[in-house]
Amino acid sequence: MKQSQLFTKTQKNAPKDEVSLNAQLLIRGGFINKEMAGVYSILPLGLRVIDKISDIVRDEMNKTGGVEMQSTALQKKEVWEKTNRWDDKIVDNWFKTTLKNGTELGLGFTHEEPMSNLMTSFISSYKDLPIYVYDIRTVFRNEARAKSGIMRGREFFWKALYSFSKNKEEHDVYYEKAKIAYKNIFDRIGLGNKTFLTFASGGTFSKYSHEFQTISDSGEDIIYIDKEKNIAVNKEVCNDGVLKDLGLEKKNLIEKKAIEVGNIFSLSYKFSEPFHLKYRDEKGEEQFVYMGSYGLGISRPTTKKESSGRKQLRHFRFIY
Repeated sequence: MKQSQLFTKTQKNAPKDEVSLNAQLLIRGGFINKEMAGVYSILPLGLRVIDKISDIVRDEMNKTGGVEMQSTALQKKEVWEKTNRWDDKIVDNWFKTTLKNGTELGLGFTHEEPMSNLMTSFISSYKDLPIYVYDIRTVFRNEARAKSGIMRGREFFWKALYSFSKNKEEHDVYYEKAKIAYKNIFDRIGLGNKTFLTFASGGTFSKYSHEFQTISDSGEDIIYIDKEKNIAVNKEVCNDGVLKDLGLEKKNLIEKKAIEVGNIFSLSYKFSEPFHLKYRDEKGEEQFVYMGSYGLGISRPTTKKESSGRKQLRHFRFIY
């Protein structure tokens, strides 16, 4: 693409209704255009950055054995009812619509349910496992507030990989590979020295999940970093018990604001059970598939440099 082919221009000022510094800078630089709160068009320069990040993510996922596909944005109500996550009281960020025949649909905000449902057509034997499948697509979240630019939008680019394993042991092997792959991704896009593997709540799935948090003055999360061990703990779970469990001491921790750029979870049987996602083992006995989830915000790393405008746009040029 030649400069003469660009229709975009740099702007002296950002829109008056844009309060997010990252969006202000990207709009002024000609990378994105604001359409409404939480919704941005990705302009040619911005798309080039997104594509380069996607290529890096794709390369690292493929190295772990990941296989790319393209899932659907439109979601069936019946699939999500199996886990009760169609209910607005359980999940409050759905975008929902109705077809002309009255059928209810939603726009996907994540894909654990549809991926689990899909795999019931392809997994039946231990010989079918493991499977590591991912896609890079636009997802939609009806956020109550959308004041953080492309960092917390109502539609955004997201990479989600789902692992399907025979058991926890097989899952754990891949989980460790994923940690390394994520580190490689952030190293390659120039954020490795500011991004930390962060222990967070495992919810109903496991004792801990792992977030990848990048230090930023505009971050919405608070993390406590142990520079020597190169790990961090999310403030939400930081207590004496957790620190003892991880072998950390309060005196060695540094408090920082950060932005979550990725996360990985052990899902165990949370989704395989309601979908009856099973396989027959070597003895012919039925077993539930052990699952994991590995998410990464493709557009989020574009916001992760210091709040200084010059530094952020310099990072964009680096990726470009």
